[in-house]
Amino acid sequence: MTAAPGGPAPEEPAREPAVAEPAAVRAEGIVKRYGPTLALDGVHLTVRPGEAHALVGRNGAGKSTLVSVLTGMARPDAGRVAFGGVPAPRWGDPAAWQRQVACVHQRSMTVPGLTVAENLFLNHFPGGPALRWRALRGRARDLLAGYGVDVDPAARLEELGVEQRQFVEIARALSRGARLIVLDEPTAQLDAPGITRLFGRLRELRAQGVAFLFISHHLQEVRALCDTVTVLRDARRVLTAPVAELGEDALVAAMTGEDTGHRRPVRAPAPPAPPAPRTDGTPVLRAEGLALRGHFGPLDLTVGAGEVVGLAGAAAGGTTAVAEALAGLRSPDAGRITVRGRPVRAGSVPHALDAGIGYVPEDRHREGLVPARSVAENATLAVTGQLGPCGTVLPARTREFARRMIAALDIRTTGPDQPVSGLSGGNQQKVVVARALARDPAVLVAVRPTNGVDVRSKEALLGVVRQVADGGRGALIVSDEPADLRICDRVVAVFRGRVRAEFRRGWREADLVAAMEGVTAGTPGPPAAPDTPTTEGTAP
Repeated sequence: MTAAPGGPAPEEPAREPAVAEPAAVRAEGIVKRYGPTLALDGVHLTVRPGEAHALVGRNGAGKSTLVSVLTGMARPDAGRVAFGGVPAPRWGDPAAWQRQVACVHQRSMTVPGLTVAENLFLNHFPGGPALRWRALRGRARDLLAGYGVDVDPAARLEELGVEQRQFVEIARALSRGARLIVLDEPTAQLDAPGITRLFGRLRELRAQGVAFLFISHHLQEVRALCDTVTVLRDARRVLTAPVAELGEDALVAAMTGEDTGHRRPVRAPAPPAPPAPRTDGTPVLRAEGLALRGHFGPLDLTVGAGEVVGLAGAAAGGTTAVAEALAGLRSPDAGRITVRGRPVRAGSVPHALDAGIGYVPEDRHREGLVPARSVAENATLAVTGQLGPCGTVLPARTREFARRMIAALDIRTTGPDQPVSGLSGGNQQKVVVARALARDPAVLVAVRPTNGVDVRSKEALLGVVRQVADGGRGALIVSDEPADLRICDRVVAVFRGRVRAEFRRGWREADLVAAMEGVTAGTPGPPAAPDTPTTEGTAP
């Protein structure tokens, strides 16, 4: 084993769970540098057959680099990797690596223009050179049915929703027959029922001896699925221990290097120049009788000035569609939307923007960012008309505008000209939020804003949303993550497109989840203050 440069990390635990040989994967003393940056500093990791092993850490801790080494995408500068007690294949032989390990990445690796069946069997089509398309689609249908995925094998990937695309990619990885599967934030774009289905299938595979390396920022998911957890911080392993022996505070402390007993919530600086709060009681956002056949409604919804409202429920239950209708991405069949009393033209993104609706989409990779463009260009896409005379865009003005947003939201970047693809997930999400706030909207609509970001980035992003409302505007958080909804003044629970219950601060998670799942109407929290706006929903 190659020793880690500079000796072991001081936090390295004295004990480590006993591991029976051969391990599904054993990585020892992994060192990886990118120029002057030490990305991995003598990292060790062992995953047993049939084990679900969590790999957690803040953005930049080294998780992605370790996955690249374990999957043969990056050659380590020192250290070794073995699968089942056998040294890993030579570097540069992807087919040999794929027979040992499969990876489902947070960012989809499917080909949107190909069909589901073609994506499932890409580069390993069954039947040799004589390809029979009907047989291929039949095998794809059987494979998907085995994982409980109801998708037409002849459909193109680009026609599918977020959950369906995610499940197709997971099915493709499992179909290779590898005994170790790396899951990189697999639930980031799944709703609660989708996560339940995924975890059920993973437990079945574990019983068959398949091992999983589970990368997630959701510590509750780590507890629900995993036996063991390894924490990386600053390119080093600082902890490996059974999940059952660790509290959430201990995990957060290992990830951040801070004593959680004295940890103060992160609050990002307020966005620039918020409008003064209104005092006439007019909601900043009102939806009345809003309905879209097959998705939601009719439902009523209000967001008051200075208020954060949560819209809680599964994406498949209509919550995302509601947000898209508010932002002009969908045209509802019925109902009306107003911002500060002024009607918003349905199905028109430009009119929604002009009316004062800022929008943070669910999938930042597909809908929120232009990866090849800079931080400045991405942050100012919605305000190009303000960056120069007569429709021109002046680079200096673009960079100056971006610098203000970078400072206001604490975006960690080398500068406005850095490609947005080079940022961590949390900082990429802040760029998406910056663009939504660039026009000083009256209300911010954010769909699952903390997906795929680390613990501290979650706090910072939610702090930004809270301060949008504290500055006199309004905010609507669309999520089925209770942690996202704790900052809300009210939470409206939706089940199958209808408002099921409404909760004030102090709600119990069990009640909220039950309402989202349609189990009960829920138990409201403490009564609202007299001046708190109320939402009346239509019960199913």
